[in-house]
Amino acid sequence: MGHVQPPNPVAEPAVLERAGSLPAKTPRKAALASFLGSTLEYYDFFIYGTAAALVFPKIFFPGGDPVVGLLGAMATFGVGYLARPLGGVIMSHFGDKLGRKQALMITLVIMGVASIGIGFLPTYDQLGYWATALLLAGRLAQGFSAGAEAAGASTLTMEHSPEGRRGFFTSFVMTGYASGMVLSTVVFIPLAALPEEQLLGWGWRVPFWLSAVVLLVAYWIRTRLEEPPVFEETVEAKKPQGIPAAEVMKTQWRDVLRVALVMLFSVMQTTFTVYALAYATGKGIGLDRTLMLTVNAVTIGLSMFTIPLAGIISDRFGRKKVLLVGSLGCAVTSFGYFWAISEHNIALIFVFGFLNMSVFYSCWNGVWTVFFPEMFPAPVRYSGMAIGSQVGLILTGFAPAIATLLAQPGPGGWIPVAGFTVACLAVSAIAIATARETHKIPLEELGLPRPQRPVRSSVSTDA
Repeated sequence: MGHVQPPNPVAEPAVLERAGSLPAKTPRKAALASFLGSTLEYYDFFIYGTAAALVFPKIFFPGGDPVVGLLGAMATFGVGYLARPLGGVIMSHFGDKLGRKQALMITLVIMGVASIGIGFLPTYDQLGYWATALLLAGRLAQGFSAGAEAAGASTLTMEHSPEGRRGFFTSFVMTGYASGMVLSTVVFIPLAALPEEQLLGWGWRVPFWLSAVVLLVAYWIRTRLEEPPVFEETVEAKKPQGIPAAEVMKTQWRDVLRVALVMLFSVMQTTFTVYALAYATGKGIGLDRTLMLTVNAVTIGLSMFTIPLAGIISDRFGRKKVLLVGSLGCAVTSFGYFWAISEHNIALIFVFGFLNMSVFYSCWNGVWTVFFPEMFPAPVRYSGMAIGSQVGLILTGFAPAIATLLAQPGPGGWIPVAGFTVACLAVSAIAIATARETHKIPLEELGLPRPQRPVRSSVSTDA
């Protein structure tokens, strides 16, 4: 008669799998594949944002009023977010029906080809409005891909993760975001220092062409990744006949809506990295382009360390607490960041940028990728997260354009922009506070109503 020890949540994942034909969990490989895939997706997505702030108003829109050109470039940036829900719905359908890996392979190729293609586009002076239309088409393709990538990578990594460490492993999805964002910014820093004629002529194209390198590496890694065991067992084995998107909207529409509202948190990110860059380097403020790109690179680069830390903390203390701390901190530091820019105070720009992006926004990026898929059961997990998150991101995409319209002339013209950001954070915080805490719920019970969850006895069992 011996006491049966419970499985160790930090043991090698393969040991925890049930005997049979199901493949073992591979959290490290899944985290690496998601990291590299997200690096490509966000590198491509944000080289567009950087170019929209610094270059596109001058080469893809008719000359004249610079505000009109900037507004047009910001709008094309936002259009990519309109395509994200469509990409999320379509690719999550295949991800829930055929496999997470297959859907992610397709999204990777779409993003890479679209970004490389943008690098070869003619300008407005060469092709007129057709050039603008082609730019818009490329951005729509980027948005379609990005709409499926984050949800798919988060779902796959979370399902491969061992119990008690889901937050840590899944956080590498957004560590890839930080890596891609830094990479896109670092590539632009020397190019931004070029004479304007060279930057507008060929310099801006180089970052888009370099997408090919990341695409090849990420594609190779993903070909060697297996489907999560929970997909093989609960989805593939049962061969569901319905449409996952319709099923999740029928059974969990409140959770889908909650995800959309929580996602308003990310308005902070596009406001910081896209609008604030254009505001700081515009004629009204006139800060150096290279300086502001360096601020973005350093503050977001440091978040590569704080994002996994936020995931670890959420595994210990819960998802909601970390997210709420992040929303409050971002609300306060967003005012400080814009104020420092308006005052031309370089030291405080770095300080508030660090607090905002490296610390408090990392509370968001380290947790939402696990918090959202934990709301849904396996057969509709990809669809539930993709639909909710991508609908919520529409406002995020247009945040730079909205900020451009809200900004007022004069030293305090940034205050309405910061107020808009804080309002979005407040809505997100309310939605977070009303959600269920999920960090201690076992994988197979996630998304199930409480009466359907198996009763788990705390009494020890003797052999």
